[in-house]
Amino acid sequence: MKSKIKRIIGISSLSMILFAAGCSSKDTSSEGPKKDGESETFPAGTMQIYGYGQPQYTMEYYNNWLERNRKIAPEVRFEMVQTEGEADARQKVVTSFAAGAYDEMADVLQTAPVSMIDMAEGGILMDLTDFVKPLEDKLVDGALNQVTYEGKIYGLPDSVRPQMLFYNQEIFDKYNIDPKEMDTMEGYIEVGRKLKEASGGKVKLSYIDPGSLTWRYYGRRGLMPQANAKIWDEKGNIVIDKDPGAKLAFKTLETLVKEDLVLKSQIMQAPLYDATRRGEVATFYIGAFWDEFIRKNLSDMEGKWRVMPAPMFTEVGKRGAPVTSMFAIVNKPEPKYEGLFKKLWHDFQFDAKERQVWTESMVKQNAPYANPIANDLLEDPFWKEPSDYYGGQSFREMEGFSLENAAENLRVTKDDAEADQIISVELEKFIAGDQTMEEAVANMGKNLRAKIGKTVPEK
Repeated sequence: MKSKIKRIIGISSLSMILFAAGCSSKDTSSEGPKKDGESETFPAGTMQIYGYGQPQYTMEYYNNWLERNRKIAPEVRFEMVQTEGEADARQKVVTSFAAGAYDEMADVLQTAPVSMIDMAEGGILMDLTDFVKPLEDKLVDGALNQVTYEGKIYGLPDSVRPQMLFYNQEIFDKYNIDPKEMDTMEGYIEVGRKLKEASGGKVKLSYIDPGSLTWRYYGRRGLMPQANAKIWDEKGNIVIDKDPGAKLAFKTLETLVKEDLVLKSQIMQAPLYDATRRGEVATFYIGAFWDEFIRKNLSDMEGKWRVMPAPMFTEVGKRGAPVTSMFAIVNKPEPKYEGLFKKLWHDFQFDAKERQVWTESMVKQNAPYANPIANDLLEDPFWKEPSDYYGGQSFREMEGFSLENAAENLRVTKDDAEADQIISVELEKFIAGDQTMEEAVANMGKNLRAKIGKTVPEK
């Protein structure tokens, strides 16, 4: 059977590669955990996974799971390959797949919606619809939204995390400011002004990264969906420079920068943590992922931090859009470990006892973890326990609460991987002071039209 690789976007060139990849793959998309009494043994070898972030902590669960399941995988080992990020993981798979070097590439990779769609378009990812769809009612609302493309599911959701606001309660007590004022985006900015005035400019509301991650976090994940903004209209036309929601999002970011309410500092780097420790950064916006980084890098600030849902724009009335982390199975001609990874994923989401054991280990190590996406597990009191780090507040319970009244994510198309790079470059120039926000947005529209033109219409 031959499958057409329609379109692959490279990490460095953004050029389109068209090629045909010969494959004779059986349809195993419905294979999942065997029923009681059935057995399956997987061949000796290594199941390779491309991950990014801090995948070594996920591997603690994976390796322990493998030892518990040696009956079905007596001579299998797992190898997690640390990649630089989403784009790097995608490019490694794309390059090997294009060359037909299936033995040299990962069996599974961590990915995100933009890259997932890009690879699904090229036939690189396995269709998992028949395996995942029957489980939808057992998962939190929206768990499959970002792993679905054109009616098919290409990713196994690992977590569904809300957008949240982390704040230093000690700073708010010192300057007699009520954190509840940050319930709205307008209130959030006003709090920044109060902090600036009361501290003589020493305390910043938050931070902003001068590099590409500002679009990723403040833009795509944060302000844009909260403002109900659009990059494309329903017909696929570029509207980022005309859309009222986009105007609201970029105006908000412009205010934060022009009024000097944010510290220009690289995200997740030592200088940012040092400034935070000195009391110069009051909040961290936007993602729930900040939990793992402040616990690990600011462990000496235990008890000072609190958390709340992301601020909402008054005129829109929606909290932040949830972010789905996922793993995808590469569509190799002979996917030896497809069934094994499906079993692993299933147990990670539905085995309450082992998920709790792993989570407790993560807490002790100040390591990353997220709430499970299985509704039954979330009912357990364990996921509502108070946290000493957050002064007795239950971070896990607040993480679940912050998923309520969520905004919809930006529509992701086959062109968004390229669009992200075009948009980010212009935003970086604004933060550097090389152009105004008005010029940045105008250039986004101009360059998107010149390099992409139009994307697929909404179905």
